[in-house]
Amino acid sequence: MVEPYPGRPDDAPGTRLQDTGIAANPYGPRGGVGPGGVGNFLVTAHRTSSTRAFETLPSLRRGDRVHVEAGGVRYTYEITRTRWTSFRSPASLERQAAAVPGRPGRTPVRAMVTLSTCATPEDHARGNYWSDEFGNPEHRIDKIGVLVVARPAD
Repeated sequence: MVEPYPGRPDDAPGTRLQDTGIAANPYGPRGGVGPGGVGNFLVTAHRTSSTRAFETLPSLRRGDRVHVEAGGVRYTYEITRTRWTSFRSPASLERQAAAVPGRPGRTPVRAMVTLSTCATPEDHARGNYWSDEFGNPEHRIDKIGVLVVARPAD
């Protein structure tokens, strides 16, 4: 389940949603759009705590497909790349939430998705134990994709 909320990725409201095992979809000026919308459909979820909704997200590769059902429509996104976001870098956070993922200031012309989860195991393996006031580690792993098909859900 993905819960939309007005905000930005991994702010206090989004973290509270994730802590209950729900994936969060920030939307609005500092977030993204909804499923199928032109722009960046952002979804964040825990990987190593709660229900581990995105436990296997880092294993997604270019060409893998992700399905999202909403409002009676099944949206299929194809993963095109991976990027890392740093909570210590305002520029990195801006690239994550950009309407065109990774490219602030660009006008979106297609529906895209950013699936984001913590890089806690990777950070800890490097000796990086930093976290923000919400317990988020420094880095997140983002899987970026493009919408390839939308059709009625079965």
